[in-house]
Amino acid sequence: MSFLEHLRELRKRIIVSMIAILCAAIVSYIFFDYIVTFLFKPFREIDALSIRDEILFINTIFEGFLVRLKVAILSGIVLSLPVHMFNIIKFVLPGLTEREKRVILISLIVSFCLIVFSFYYGYFNVIPISIKFLSSSGFIPTDVGLLLNYGKSIFVIFQFLLITVILFQLPIILEILMIMNVLSRKALLKASRFIVIGIFVLSAIVTPPDFVSQISLALPLVGLFFLTILIARIFNFGKGQPQG
Repeated sequence: MSFLEHLRELRKRIIVSMIAILCAAIVSYIFFDYIVTFLFKPFREIDALSIRDEILFINTIFEGFLVRLKVAILSGIVLSLPVHMFNIIKFVLPGLTEREKRVILISLIVSFCLIVFSFYYGYFNVIPISIKFLSSSGFIPTDVGLLLNYGKSIFVIFQFLLITVILFQLPIILEILMIMNVLSRKALLKASRFIVIGIFVLSAIVTPPDFVSQISLALPLVGLFFLTILIARIFNFGKGQPQG
């Protein structure tokens, strides 16, 4: 393909991705009630709120519309990710070797498994533990009520799930870099103490301000980091020498 043909192909892929985002956003807008119910379900476990039907409250008349629009757009981006991945693959694969194609395809399969695992782990384990910990009587006295903001509370859950899914993709990137011998196992092991500290610092930044959720996110990431190196050792990846 000539340079202009590559540009036309790139333009085509971008247009398809934009249409996919728009369609997914429209679907998300239509089914917004189901999405938002799913997002604020963890807050129903708070004892101080369990006696009321209204769990979340808005502060301005525009908040309901803005939250629905933002959730629809963000959900549209997330739901259309398979289309974006397909477009990237279709654009990049023709220029790759057979070995690189196998690496990409296997990585996509593992990536999907990690997406499912990280979403399930974050929603059904980390978030409930964090909310229960932060709303416990040790922090909120029994005679103090809670008034949770609708928009902020929804986006705290949405943001945490999105960040969790992204962070659990880092082992895939490391493994690919070792397969391509961009990184070596020796270098990663040598820097492991700093990487572990970095994981805990990053977890502290992206999670709610409690050590329970921070540790709950950091420990699996540390385990996946060393598992990535172990897999590279088993299959002899990341030797640090260019392959012919």
